[in-house]
Amino acid sequence: MAQFCINSWPMAVAHIDADAFFVACEQALNPSLNGKCAAVGKERGIITALSYEAKAKGVKRGMRTFEAKKLCPGLIVIESDYESYSLFSLRMFNIIKNFSPQVEEYSIDEAFVDLTGLRRVFSCSYEAIAKKMQSAIEKELSITVSVGVSITKTLAKMASKLKKPNGLAVIEGKDIQNILRDIPAEDVWGIGNNTACLLRKFGINSALDFALKDEGFIDKYLSKPYKETWLELRGNSVFGINASVKSSYKTISKAKSFYPPSDDETFLFSELTKNLENACAKARRFNLAAVRLSVFLKTRDFKAAGAQIRLTFPAALPPLLMEALKEGFKYIYAKGYLYRQTEIVLHLTENVQYSLFDDIIKIDRIRRIYDSIDFINKRFGRNSVHLASSMPSLNAGHSPRLSIPLIDIKV
Repeated sequence: MAQFCINSWPMAVAHIDADAFFVACEQALNPSLNGKCAAVGKERGIITALSYEAKAKGVKRGMRTFEAKKLCPGLIVIESDYESYSLFSLRMFNIIKNFSPQVEEYSIDEAFVDLTGLRRVFSCSYEAIAKKMQSAIEKELSITVSVGVSITKTLAKMASKLKKPNGLAVIEGKDIQNILRDIPAEDVWGIGNNTACLLRKFGINSALDFALKDEGFIDKYLSKPYKETWLELRGNSVFGINASVKSSYKTISKAKSFYPPSDDETFLFSELTKNLENACAKARRFNLAAVRLSVFLKTRDFKAAGAQIRLTFPAALPPLLMEALKEGFKYIYAKGYLYRQTEIVLHLTENVQYSLFDDIIKIDRIRRIYDSIDFINKRFGRNSVHLASSMPSLNAGHSPRLSIPLIDIKV
């Protein structure tokens, strides 16, 4: 059999993958869920993420809630809280960046980290550095991550799956062939089911079979992305670490699905208020402000009604957008329909300028109030302080640990 032999560490890449991330965030916020069969997706009636305990009972992503509860009668299904998950993700990435400046935020719960050359900095092996990162995340966030360390991104991502959950696996250059021998070709990052079927026609069943094929075969039957994967499996780094962080947005949208559908005007407006607060909070984190506001309602048969309102001045403070929200809601809401989703879209600008006719003093007072609100919500959890009009929506789901409704803002 053909061989390829490379140095153990021409470079070092870690792939960090949070375990059951959405459910883990819920467990960190509510420790009584630890060790229990839990899932998120209550608002849609479909399981979107689940704990390992629920997975062991046969529950799978995409199942309808009632089907999942038949398999697992004690299953606890929670409404998704994507804003909280985003904050956990941000904190996780910040912890990782304490170990290396080169961090690629690959998805909300995954990161690639360039560890090359850091053994001297930390006076330990790459495996030990990865263990330090893993332990720091668990200590500070109360969630676990699985880590893979190898010499390319593809190999590191494969390694992180070898000992899930809360595992750490290392694939050195000299060990590549031994590891790839036991991994099916379809489990290689970048190879889908259709490509795996094609490979099987040529007797390629494992990741090692694929890596050992000659370059002529790859060029003849496969496209460029698969050749890049082939090179990475052989220890040749092709995919670099993209450490650039998205720092600006043209739009920010926040949507919420709920079940059962509702025609309750107060509840629907409450959901839109919560969408608005979450969208504005994200805009403020990036020093952006809305110049237009889009409001949407979607019926239970997936028909959507929407309105867009041009704002008189840029803003990312909910009290300054409430009149626009009320006007948009009044325009699109129709009695007699059952609605299953609300959505807010902020159309953004970085250039915040006010005219002589804007009440600058009032705007500044509200801004300073929201500086404090953002601090409290970051410290104690999203919606710890919120507008009073959000109350019906918040009371319909799980309550935050600390609830201080913002009844009125006097300016």
